[in-house]
Amino acid sequence: MKGGGSSPTPAQRPRSTVLTVAAKDLRVAGRTRDTLLATAFFAGLVLLVLGLALGGDTAGRTPTQTAGLAAGAVWTALALAAAVGAGRAFAQEQEAGALEQLLLYPGPHGALYLGKLLGVLGPLAVVAALTLPTGLLLFGAAGAGQAVPWGALGLVAALGILGLSAGTTFYSAITVNLRAREALLPALAFPILVPVVIATVKATSLLLAGGWSGEVTTWLIFLAGFDVGTVILATLLFGFAVEG
Repeated sequence: MKGGGSSPTPAQRPRSTVLTVAAKDLRVAGRTRDTLLATAFFAGLVLLVLGLALGGDTAGRTPTQTAGLAAGAVWTALALAAAVGAGRAFAQEQEAGALEQLLLYPGPHGALYLGKLLGVLGPLAVVAALTLPTGLLLFGAAGAGQAVPWGALGLVAALGILGLSAGTTFYSAITVNLRAREALLPALAFPILVPVVIATVKATSLLLAGGWSGEVTTWLIFLAGFDVGTVILATLLFGFAVEG
């Protein structure tokens, strides 16, 4: 019987593309671990440098100052780590000469972007799960009987890494064929990611200093709106970005 259900419908095809591309990238990341290790090393190095430079006299700081310093260090490290991780999103296919074949994959280009975004999110989520508690401990914002709202911080982290991944993945596609892509990717992406960094730092510091409040809710709503808007725009514009 023709069309016996084996072929995906037009509505299913984009979802199939997203899942196939994401599964391939996550499988490669899990097998080689080069992206995960590079991202984790870079985030740890940034935390270490900032800790040596700024983490000295914790006794002379107020809880608000300590929370702000810890939040700033953690999200600076994660923003830079996101650029490192996303830089590999399309580089593997480009180096293997398979980027054009990837762009010919059945389905809209926006589905390819979403699949790559999920592939970047996986390793970055693992790095964030390690970086957040480590940074808070390093800068004295956690431990010694201090109550840390880990559940609320997890929500901030989820929204934050989604925004960071969405922006860096999109610009990774733009810079993949450029000779100096490692330098151009952060230069292009970071101005767009400034709202994410500001919102995550503010929400994190407020949670650490005083717990949940209306201001935290406002920042989270802003983050969620930014994430949704960025993902939608990047999905719609991705075809122009990769063909440019």
